[in-house]
Amino acid sequence: MSRLFLMFEIRYLPFVMAIVLSSAFAVALAVHPNYVWLWIGFGIAFFFLSVGLHDIWQKPSAVLRNYPIAAHLRFILESIRPEMRQYFFEDEKDGLPFSRDKRAIVYQRSKNALDVRPFGTNYNVYEPGFEWINHSMSPAAPSKEPFRIVIGGPDCARPYSASVFNISAMSFGSLSANAIRALNGGARLGGFAHDTGEGGYSPYHREGGGDIVWEIGSGYFGCRNPDGTFSAEKFAAAAANEQIKMVELKMSQGAKPGHGGVLPAPKVSVEISLTRGVPTGQDCVSPSSHSAFSTPIEMMQFIAEMRRLSGGKPAGFKLCVGHEWEFLAICKAMLETGLYPDFIVVDGKEGGTGAAPLEFIDHIGKPMREGLSFVHNALVGIGVRQRIKLGASGKIISGFDIARAMALGADWCNAARGFMFAVGCIQSQSCHTDKCPTGVATQDADRQKALVVEDKLHRVANFHKATIHALADLTAAAGLDHPNQFKLVHISHRLSASEVATFADLYPALRERELIEGTNNPRWRTPWDLADARSFRANA
Repeated sequence: MSRLFLMFEIRYLPFVMAIVLSSAFAVALAVHPNYVWLWIGFGIAFFFLSVGLHDIWQKPSAVLRNYPIAAHLRFILESIRPEMRQYFFEDEKDGLPFSRDKRAIVYQRSKNALDVRPFGTNYNVYEPGFEWINHSMSPAAPSKEPFRIVIGGPDCARPYSASVFNISAMSFGSLSANAIRALNGGARLGGFAHDTGEGGYSPYHREGGGDIVWEIGSGYFGCRNPDGTFSAEKFAAAAANEQIKMVELKMSQGAKPGHGGVLPAPKVSVEISLTRGVPTGQDCVSPSSHSAFSTPIEMMQFIAEMRRLSGGKPAGFKLCVGHEWEFLAICKAMLETGLYPDFIVVDGKEGGTGAAPLEFIDHIGKPMREGLSFVHNALVGIGVRQRIKLGASGKIISGFDIARAMALGADWCNAARGFMFAVGCIQSQSCHTDKCPTGVATQDADRQKALVVEDKLHRVANFHKATIHALADLTAAAGLDHPNQFKLVHISHRLSASEVATFADLYPALRERELIEGTNNPRWRTPWDLADARSFRANA
């Protein structure tokens, strides 16, 4: 009955018209079987009816299941010459084409399609901003083993062996139940981790059985008292689950740092309300700051408590770097308390989101590369880099993206939109409306049925496997055995048509313990002097 009711939605109009016209022509033919034009009309209508039925019942394409017949217009436009594909796909740029090339990478790899291209690069290699890896004249043999790193410092009783490429934080609520099922099922198949996002550890994460990084935001969803404060008892009970491998405190998010999380009212269903403990049908807004602590020292104590309550699992935090003295204040708090996170994830302001104010998306927070380089050097400067692992996220999709981030100091990388593409996202930019055409970012029960979990989870695993394979090839081409051997000198950046610099020139490194021993570098001296372990405010 619900399906019958949905036929009145405009997205089903072509299919409904095909049903009506096929029926009308069939009745007319019963009365006038010798009219040739009736047979022609019936043939055309029945053809479209057959197409619509096929669209509804096929599994690979969610957009066809949600928009039978009508969605074929999109694919026809995509198939037109490259100039038209460029018009439709290059709607997002980071100095070089993003959507066309990188979305194509995901689609090819997730579908196990041939991942090659004729006629050379699409990039203008003399355009300022172009980057490349300097290859070796004596390449290494590509590694056959999956690249993994062990996360967990001296205070961690249960370290985790993680892939160098994992699913970044995307919450249930922002994403549909079926999208969560597909992502986590793919993580289980591929042996990599899936970050829950601040929306909490949902039943749909549990179903998949993949490794979980449980993110705790300022709303404390899943470990929340009725008044919205942190519940140690609820946290300990949930964190005891063996599927949860690490616990992560979210300080800020790249696309909207300093703003808190936003789940628009149309997506706050009864199910989301019960999962998060918030009112149904109202905007679910996480506070912009935490109530469980208010100073850097208290923050380190809270992270240590998260590790203790989880039974000794790796505990860390995620942030988009803003005021530099605030992160340096956290560094001073580490030194003063002797309490250290096991990991830090640096999110870039270029990271994606389902909903955020335009000014925050465009003009708040450090981009990932600057933030990652800063955090890496700060930890080197206080002499603790070896005990704290660094993750990075922010428009990371390809093997080159991973290699570049690791050259800047990352131990592993997280990706959100790449894995969203793998489960069917087409960047319709309707995430906040609850009308996602592919069932990825919606709580509409009918729309999300279009996303077939069993089909998409294999695409998630395929994308991960193919990207790691590409990373292995790049690593070998540079003459290296593991991507953690990438250094700043391995990556070059074009400044102008006649000027090139390596990352070593663009991102100067601090010496070991330079901040503790005293630096004369004004780029670091000023924020270090402003940093106070007892306050996030500048020590003016």
